[in-house]
Amino acid sequence: MKIRVLIIDDSVVARRILSDLLAADPDVEVVGTAASGSVGLQRIPQLNPDTVILDCEMPGLNGIQTLAEIRKNYPSLPVIMFSTSSEGGALATVEALSKGASDFVTKPASTADTRALLATLGEELVRKVKALTMRGATPSVPAAPALPRIRPASSLARRRIDLVAIGSSTGGPAALGEMMPRIGPHLPIPLLLVQHMPPMFTRMLAERLTTLCGYPVHEASHEMPVLPGHAYIAPGNFHMVLKRIGTNLVLHTNQGPLENSCRPAVDVLFRSVAEVIGPAALGVVLTGMGSDGTRGSEEILHAGGTVWAQDEASSVVWGMPGFVVRAGLAEKVLPLNEIGAGIQRRIHEFRPSPAFSAQLSH
Repeated sequence: MKIRVLIIDDSVVARRILSDLLAADPDVEVVGTAASGSVGLQRIPQLNPDTVILDCEMPGLNGIQTLAEIRKNYPSLPVIMFSTSSEGGALATVEALSKGASDFVTKPASTADTRALLATLGEELVRKVKALTMRGATPSVPAAPALPRIRPASSLARRRIDLVAIGSSTGGPAALGEMMPRIGPHLPIPLLLVQHMPPMFTRMLAERLTTLCGYPVHEASHEMPVLPGHAYIAPGNFHMVLKRIGTNLVLHTNQGPLENSCRPAVDVLFRSVAEVIGPAALGVVLTGMGSDGTRGSEEILHAGGTVWAQDEASSVVWGMPGFVVRAGLAEKVLPLNEIGAGIQRRIHEFRPSPAFSAQLSH
């Protein structure tokens, strides 16, 4: 059975391009299009799509407003935002992702080599439609899954955690927005994040997370110092690597080769964290397509560190965390709503409470 897609976009050119790109795949069928958010909402119950492609910026009912209406009645229907790579488009996309959009693709920013750009867009769009529809098609009462392979806690004495490295992709912005505030405002250590996103989008995500978390979240830059109580997100199109210079931790960014078809890549960050932090590192792999993070998780474990993964039920796509779990690398497999508090408890182990520390300072 083909995957049924509804396209909601006010541009006739965009609707035609998207329809052609999706129709080129034999497993996908565009069952309808709509030129406005209001018409698109009417067509969802008529057409029963498996996935919706939704333009971020439309006159009348815009993409954010249309998404909010979709989520009221169809909370699990996959919605992929179609956005520009402008600053306004990035801001709208990050807002949409935080409000329940499943993923996004960006419109080509250049007219040069249009055929190649459209081919790349088509491959990305079809890949995301298929990944999200597999997740969205999961029955509401699934059959009992095979038990995941959970890595037993190390027989070595538990060590305190000095840094948490987090990797995410599809569904990640919303997951981070829910998880990171629950880690708590009193961070005695730094957090490092890789979220698969293009340039500018990562800056917007950092700004949004800062408003939610109670501690600063920075888009990383080359040779930026790493400080306790701060979080750092890899910039779009750059790998982020942790280095130790003397007694100080700093971040280096580079445009080395793509890994797992990604830049930034979780594996790149995790490898550097394993090398620099060793057994005091906690790696956390959240929702996302593909297997990025698996090899890096192996490196963290080989260095004596710890790895956790998000569970399947709470993941938008159980690709990245699923690979980690199936490889037997995860000490814990947790629902999203338990990960933040779990990290908070883990990083405060072997440390005095903030109140006790304040008493000592007087």
